[in-house]
Amino acid sequence: MISTHILDTSIGNPAAGVKVTLEILDGDWKEIASGVTNDDGRFAFENEVKIGKYRINFHTEEYFEKTKTEYFFLETPVAFHITNINRKYHVPLLVNPFGYSTYRGS
Repeated sequence: MISTHILDTSIGNPAAGVKVTLEILDGDWKEIASGVTNDDGRFAFENEVKIGKYRINFHTEEYFEKTKTEYFFLETPVAFHITNINRKYHVPLLVNPFGYSTYRGS
């Protein structure tokens, strides 16, 4: 399973209602799943995980527009590769209007 959690560090709260799309590299990037973070800023993609290169696009522009916050980045793509399909992959995002950080969680 691939999941995510978004924390808006500028306000110290989860980022609810953010559209997230999961893509796989198959020649070109192909969208394989999408959704919207819940009130706790979390979303889990329910698709089958295969060995390969993936990217989550966090559509942060829409989030900051809706909260009427000045921002710099339009979206936040995070690309990674999966080599072990027998574990969970959690890709959290710490975001603020002018920067972001991520890491491989568990």
